[in-house]
Order: sequence, then structure tokens, then C-alpha cells
Amino acid sequence: MPKDSPIADVVMHPARLRIIQQLGGRELTTTQLREALPEITQATLYRHVAALLDAGILAVVAERRVRGTTERTLALGERLAIADLDEIRAMDAAQLRTSFLTFLGLVGETFDNFLAAEDQELRDYLGFGMGQLYVADGDLPALQNQLNEVLAPYRQERPNTRRVALATILIPEAD
Repeated sequence: MPKDSPIADVVMHPARLRIIQQLGGRELTTTQLREALPEITQATLYRHVAALLDAGILAVVAERRVRGTTERTLALGERLAIADLDEIRAMDAAQLRTSFLTFLGLVGETFDNFLAAEDQELRDYLGFGMGQLYVADGDLPALQNQLNEVLAPYRQERPNTRRVALATILIPEAD
């Protein structure tokens, strides 16, 4: 998929979302990705990695020769894996629902993996809730910029840290 493809067309596939989630804030080789995502066959993984690379969502940050092949190290690329306002406006109700349910499926899978670990200490890192915000036209871009600034120091892997998933959803209430 070319770099000018709508972001939702590129990332709203369960396998691609899993790949993006694995790479968030870190660099992994294709072998490490395969180990982290055993439910995705190697051929399928490579096909989706290629689509994400082609769209600029992923980038190759290193290559090395391993037993006659080239192993690539991947990281998130320059293009954000977020549908912008124009893309969201262009989607019909069925496309929005599919995209949202794909996203929720990934959140649910992440939660199921947490539960399957049966590690009581991990519960210290769990939290979820819902609250309301009151925003006017133009507030959301400013809010997103402020959140990005606050979260920036926590987006890269560092020693003695635990990786947690942060999901955000904004749903306007109908009057």
C-alpha cells in the first residue's frame, strides 16, 4: 500500500495492528516479531510488514546478514498510524464500525493476554475508566498535542521499565 493510502485502509487489520503494537517504542527484528506473534504465520507476517513499510508506518532501522539471508530490524516509521479527521469523515458508518471493532478487538486481545499471564503483580499496572470532557472546536488538536508532550518520555523502552498499553477513545455524545 503506498504512502498516500488512507491510514485506516493500511492499519485497520488485526494482524497489522498487532505488529504496530509490538513495535511501539522499540525496535524488533523480524525474528523477534515472529516470536511475539506466533498466531500469525510467517508468510502473513511478512506480507503485512511489507504493506506497513510501503505505507511508511514502519521503517527498517538496521539490516544484518544471518545464514545467507538479510534480517531486518524494524521500528515505527514517520507516518503515524492514526486516521486523521478527513479520513474519519470520509468513512461511512460500516467502515467506522469495522475500524472501531478492530481496535476494540486488539484492546480485548491485549487484556486477555494480561489475564492469561496470571501474574498478580501485573495488576499494579492495570487501570481503566471512562470520563467526560467538554471541548469546543479546536480544543482536540491542542489536547492531543499536550498529551503527546506528557507521554513522549514514556514512549521509548528504558531500563527497569514495564511496557503497558494505553488506549484512548473519543466518542462524542449525541445531543
